[in-house]
Amino acid sequence: MKRLSILLLILFLACGLAGCGLTTPPEQPGGLLEREVPPGTLRVHFLDVGQGDCILVQLPNGRNMLVDAGKNDSAVAIIDYLEAQGIARLDYLVGTHPHEDHIGSLDTVIREFPVGEVLMPKVTASTKTFRDLLEAIAGKELQVATAKAGVNILEEEGLSVKVLAPVGSSYNDLNNYSAVIKITYREVSFLLEGDAESESEKEMLNSGADVRADVLKVGHHGSNSSTSPAFLSMVKPEYAVISLGADNDYHHPHPTTIARLKKAGVDILRTDERGTIVFTTDGKSINVETIK
Repeated sequence: MKRLSILLLILFLACGLAGCGLTTPPEQPGGLLEREVPPGTLRVHFLDVGQGDCILVQLPNGRNMLVDAGKNDSAVAIIDYLEAQGIARLDYLVGTHPHEDHIGSLDTVIREFPVGEVLMPKVTASTKTFRDLLEAIAGKELQVATAKAGVNILEEEGLSVKVLAPVGSSYNDLNNYSAVIKITYREVSFLLEGDAESESEKEMLNSGADVRADVLKVGHHGSNSSTSPAFLSMVKPEYAVISLGADNDYHHPHPTTIARLKKAGVDILRTDERGTIVFTTDGKSINVETIK
């Protein structure tokens, strides 16, 4: 029965039947913030999980979102961090695209926490990591909604969480299937790019999407394939977060990307240098903390 559930879930993802109601171990997140988020406050944590992505979003309405969960060997550190923040439930879980450095520990997270809605793009992978994720989803009988441009995950007065990409339905590179999430609280916005590359960035601009954001989670770990000049000029971020591992095999971030961000006057924050990076905002001002 479990095998049947997983096969049905694969078929769902391949066909896009659902709309949305919506080798070196990595460094582990340290120096945990053990305090509650003040009422009416948005807090976004970019966890240091080495060469991968994991973003905890504590929304001002009391709900919690997790975007990606690093590699398979990041599970213990991620669980510990979430528990230290007092997370008892994840209302929204987003797997931006099926690469191991983004969805590696999502299966463990699903088994450890009550989960509300799961969102993933309409694409599959033949890896064990992806199969493990599908098994965890099926094991809890969770529904998966398709993450694609135009989906509103949450819309309240002064608060919105929207999917800006993928705009298209077919790409040669899995990175361009990345679910790009924009979170806006009053006057402050965060743009989380996953591994979206210049092709996806161009599609977002052509679609007329509002990509302006105060904080940009730089696409594809600072690779030169992302953060195109045209896209950066429209986002106009004050801060750029690059999630990556120290001395990684991919030579991320690319010097051209760093130079481009510096030329634009953007404050660059890298998890390999600063550790976990935490933004707290009341919707007007932004406070930044780093935890190494």
